Amino acid sequence: MKKFRKVLDGLSSSSPGGVASPSCGSAAGTPTAHAPTPQDIHVQETLVSENFQICKTVRHGFPYQPTCLAFDPVQKILAIGSRTGGIRILGRPGVDCYSQHESGAAVLQLQFLINEGALVTACADDTLHLWNLRQRRPAILHSLKFNRERITFCHLPFQSKWLYVGTERGNTHIVNIESFVLSGYVIMWNKAIELATKAHPGPVVHLSDSPKDEGKLLIGFESGTVVQWDLRAKKVDFRIYYDEAIHSVSWHHEGKQFMCSHSDGSLTMWNLRNTARPIQITYPHGKILKDGRKESCKPILKVEYKTSRNSSEPYVIFSGGLSYDKSGGRRPTLTIMHGKAITVLEMDHPIVEFLVLCDTPYSNEVQDPYAVVVLLEKDFIVVDLTQSNFPIFENPYPMDIHESPVTCTAYFAECPPDIIPILYSIGAKQKKTGYSHKEWPVSGGTWTLGSQTYPEIIVTGHADGTVKFWDASAITLQMLYKLKTSKVFEKPKVGEGRAGELVEEDPYAVQMVSWCPHSRLFCVVGISAHVILYRFSKHDANTQIVSLEVRLQFDSEDVISPSEAENNPCFSDPSSHSPQPPGSPGSGTQDSLPCLKVKNRPVRMPPGYQAELVVQLQWVDGEPPQQITSLDINSAYGLLAFGNCNGLTVVDFLQKTILMCMGTLDLYGAADPYQRLTRSPRKNRQSTSGLTELSDNQVSMDMERSKSPTSESRENSFSRSRSSSVSSIDRDTKESVTTLQFGESYGRKGDALPTACLWVGTSLGVVLLLPISIPTEEEERMEEPITMGPSGTVLMLKGSVLRFAFLDCGGALIQSPYEVWRDPNGPEDPDRPRRRKLVNFSPSSSQEACSDGHLAVVCSEKQAKVILMPTQAVLFTHNITESSFLLRADVVSVCNSVCLACFCANGHIMTLSLPSLRPLMDINYLPLTDLRIARTFVFTNGGQALYLSSPTEIQRLTYSQEMTDNLQDMLGELFTPIETPEAQNKGFLKGFFGGNAQTFDREELFGEAAAGKASRSLAQHIPGPMGLENMKTAAGGVVGDLARARIALDQRGERLGELEERTALMMNSAETFSTHAHQVMLKQKDKKWYQL
Repeated sequence: MKKFRKVLDGLSSSSPGGVASPSCGSAAGTPTAHAPTPQDIHVQETLVSENFQICKTVRHGFPYQPTCLAFDPVQKILAIGSRTGGIRILGRPGVDCYSQHESGAAVLQLQFLINEGALVTACADDTLHLWNLRQRRPAILHSLKFNRERITFCHLPFQSKWLYVGTERGNTHIVNIESFVLSGYVIMWNKAIELATKAHPGPVVHLSDSPKDEGKLLIGFESGTVVQWDLRAKKVDFRIYYDEAIHSVSWHHEGKQFMCSHSDGSLTMWNLRNTARPIQITYPHGKILKDGRKESCKPILKVEYKTSRNSSEPYVIFSGGLSYDKSGGRRPTLTIMHGKAITVLEMDHPIVEFLVLCDTPYSNEVQDPYAVVVLLEKDFIVVDLTQSNFPIFENPYPMDIHESPVTCTAYFAECPPDIIPILYSIGAKQKKTGYSHKEWPVSGGTWTLGSQTYPEIIVTGHADGTVKFWDASAITLQMLYKLKTSKVFEKPKVGEGRAGELVEEDPYAVQMVSWCPHSRLFCVVGISAHVILYRFSKHDANTQIVSLEVRLQFDSEDVISPSEAENNPCFSDPSSHSPQPPGSPGSGTQDSLPCLKVKNRPVRMPPGYQAELVVQLQWVDGEPPQQITSLDINSAYGLLAFGNCNGLTVVDFLQKTILMCMGTLDLYGAADPYQRLTRSPRKNRQSTSGLTELSDNQVSMDMERSKSPTSESRENSFSRSRSSSVSSIDRDTKESVTTLQFGESYGRKGDALPTACLWVGTSLGVVLLLPISIPTEEEERMEEPITMGPSGTVLMLKGSVLRFAFLDCGGALIQSPYEVWRDPNGPEDPDRPRRRKLVNFSPSSSQEACSDGHLAVVCSEKQAKVILMPTQAVLFTHNITESSFLLRADVVSVCNSVCLACFCANGHIMTLSLPSLRPLMDINYLPLTDLRIARTFVFTNGGQALYLSSPTEIQRLTYSQEMTDNLQDMLGELFTPIETPEAQNKGFLKGFFGGNAQTFDREELFGEAAAGKASRSLAQHIPGPMGLENMKTAAGGVVGDLARARIALDQRGERLGELEERTALMMNSAETFSTHAHQVMLKQKDKKWYQL
């Protein structure tokens, strides 16, 4: 009944502007005998609100603005913190987890609880958080907020439950990891330094326990003071004073000496036997000048001092330290010193932090470093230390999405299954060589391919003109293929051409792409008002790229009558492939040239996507062409259409001709629904340029869509380069072509059969329909001209038109017809000449469906309508938003049905049922903060979507309840039960006479019984959503049981090990006693009783 009322509402309402009345009673709208009426449409809709739920799935790319790094050497997982409070945890390919602190405070430091499945984060808001990693989605177990002191450094000894926390005031606090409360044991700065010292030592910049004795804590202060604190005796063992500020400290594994890095670019080595002065001071990159002075050097921000079994020489690895004279023209460096060999690795970006990966988690064993993880501001690399030339490992994560800034995105789910292997095989030839042959060292966690996977591809366009294809199947991301669109053009010389005036930095930046995975046709729109058409081939080719140039700028003097425009393009010769000579009729002034110059010689093209056609808009009257705002391509028709704020161009890419080139006003003919103001008279043609802009005060984002999606600075410079002499009257009358869609439809109300059509949507909410007459025979198609022309206004909506889609009368989505792919450079078979194979999804594909007509879904920035073709009756109307506007709308398939998915500028994600436009979901997901999200947000089939969450990261999400329910099975496990490596046997004498760290009981010192409680005002404990005892068993199921079993085995093994050691000691003592007794017996046996 509700559905029937909605049909009646659609019948009784009249569309705005007095056009496209849904009533079927008028003579013009009378349906044919076979055409259905609105009363005949009965679609059984299956989607309900319970089918939808918003959930973030996975984040790809390089962590934006990284701050810190940590590695678990047993679990072999790595964590990266960011300035915005994000944490990325990486393991083997497929194990990639993103978590976010609610506060958004920068992450200052990360500390793994090694092999315990937990992570401690220290944030800039002076809060410590304990994260549980024994579940697929990490969660916070505890938080501890410091109220009176700022956190500067944290240290967690291996297999300890007590975390040392250094503060800006120079104090050191101790936190119990299990309960996450402060101990009463505090090392105050004034007790750590000498009483005679009046100056404050500065913040704590380093904390570490001695490898020789865990009861000794080394505290480094920023001023250059280093103190070893005896935790048991609660006093200082020694103090070291140095003139230069300390940045980092690193122990030798034997615990007898350590190394410091300083702000003057020096490294100092200290021996515990004599702490009065360093035993060695080196300036690795500083030379002695002629006058005897040292070169001034940049600070060494971090140093790692590691020993190796295979070499008597240790590794000294540090960042920074270059002399100021040399560093001006040099990039950031990482230096590896091994014996007398010094290797300097130059980096493309500043170093944020680095870590040396070692085989053992024990600090008192030979470290044996095998790799260095280097976190840069915009990259992430791992250096192989086991080879003399120090190659880097091939990174399995998609960390190079931002290699050039992302300017547009496209998302294709349920692709043909053969497309990914083909793209991968071609793209494999593009990969760089020279990588380390060893396996990627960050190999922790487990991940299995989920049961509900299907081929997915993400396409990204970039500011330098490159286009990247990514395999996005099973919530992973892997590079498939890279296409460089700039290779189509000649390199512009400095000061030459118009490209520099149009866009100073990125003349090839990609604005939008259109891809047909079935026919493998690919089309790219660039910022310099150019369109490039590519065909896919498995073979290389040496071909000439065809170039067409279009003058798509109209004045009041340039109006072409509909009768002329229907069959004739604006070129005098439609088959002309070259620009008109300067001064020819209609070509404007002498600068009627495109922004870029296409290569005019045969070009060798490798296998993959090969450029076939380039269409460029020309400069006119000294003004650059307006950027392209809409694009569509159809392989079955052989047509390409694009539009901007001046008009529409249709290209026949089979015949390589311009089929149509019309101003937006000319598309209406005499049926213009708007009362437009006449233009003010102008004196000369120079000032009457047809270049116009949208209204400055217009609420919609058409203005922004007409700009390049590159950085704001480039947008601003481009905006300034546009004409500012256009009057406000001209702006008000300008209308952009905002969306285009080829498809089988009914060009006029009276049509009985569907034909090829082009649907056109404008920024004023008008929908136009252009029927196309295409020869059916292949020979005629390549020779006979195609005719097309506007048939009048179909519909009007509020706001700019964003999307078209077509449904059959059963509610199923009608796909656009396409040509089956064939290799254009494949070998010819003389017996079987190649012919085009077309696949058509027309509503008239069967005799039964011939009388069905079809439904057209039209969505604008403000509302959506469903109309019945060919009668053009409006069946359903829904006003989506009044106070905001839509940024993206797509008709997608979800749960074996279809719906309209919308993303609004106020952050709401909505879904509407089809065809009734019944609201199914409306969730306030993401308030729009910048234009990057607006330009990159896209929906696809299967209930998935993505957007660029930062300049370097792609965020994927699902709006399907089914996928949300199955997400846990698709994500990787971060924690896997692994036996902790056993510590090396030190031998009896070393363990008996040396300082045995295992005898140190922190509980006795730091527990409440011994140290008391800390002041409540110092820090506030905040419990997490999970219970206190759930950390080790939160994973549940088999993993939890295995974890418990592992812990029990560890405890049993420790007890057995202690028993074995005690037994060995007793046996040694017994043997010693027996030997001594035997010697005494031999000595005394021959003596008389009185000689004893």
